[in-house]
Amino acid sequence: MSKTKVLVIEDESIVSKDIQHSLKRLGYVVCGAASTGEKAIVLAEDEKPDIVLMDIMLKGEMNGVEAAEIVRREHKIPVIFLTAYADESTLNKAKITEPYGYIIKPFKEIDLHTSIEMALYKHKKEQEVEKERGLFYSLVEGRDTNEFIFVKANSKLVKLNLKDIYFIEALKDYVVINTNEKRYTIHSTMKDIERKLGVEQFIRVHRSFIVRLDKIASIEYPNLQLEKDKKLIPIGGSYKDDLVTKINLI
Repeated sequence: MSKTKVLVIEDESIVSKDIQHSLKRLGYVVCGAASTGEKAIVLAEDEKPDIVLMDIMLKGEMNGVEAAEIVRREHKIPVIFLTAYADESTLNKAKITEPYGYIIKPFKEIDLHTSIEMALYKHKKEQEVEKERGLFYSLVEGRDTNEFIFVKANSKLVKLNLKDIYFIEALKDYVVINTNEKRYTIHSTMKDIERKLGVEQFIRVHRSFIVRLDKIASIEYPNLQLEKDKKLIPIGGSYKDDLVTKINLI
């Protein structure tokens, strides 16, 4: 198995060499080192490291925060910030780049090792989620009819007929697709699910709920109830008018 390639961006020469020695002792490969943000961007593209250790307060025209933003956006490489400045202002500037961690200088080798491994694990999981979501949506986009979707269940893709779906519920970074018999939890957003399912058969009735129109058994504002399901689904105030428009009200 290939060793992890680490790029070190630190403008203090002694600190940079110390970090590089620590990395080598820990079994990592130092694929490059630089002291400026501009050089960091060049090395990230040329060396394609697995992770970048980036000093926040770099000298020169480009600081570490600016360099990290470009590395993340253009190369999707995880960045861990190195800093001797842990004040709130510095952290607020740094966190907008979505770093994978912070290491406060001076630090121990165990801190370096732990931060790198946690960051690599997090990055790997995010890539798996992105790949899974891409596959899910490619299947949805590629289907010839509006009768089914594929969802991942127990490491396999399962065909799910849209007519069997009762409602979809949002739970933080996941959505749960509910049928009368099963629940499927997937990585997605309500906005994406709403767009993929379409508006003819489904309707968003709350920021956390999408229901299938023909499964609605009764409506007693501010809730509705579905057929064969005792669960009450809340109706959000901003969704009420759209619901009234969609149902066949006599």
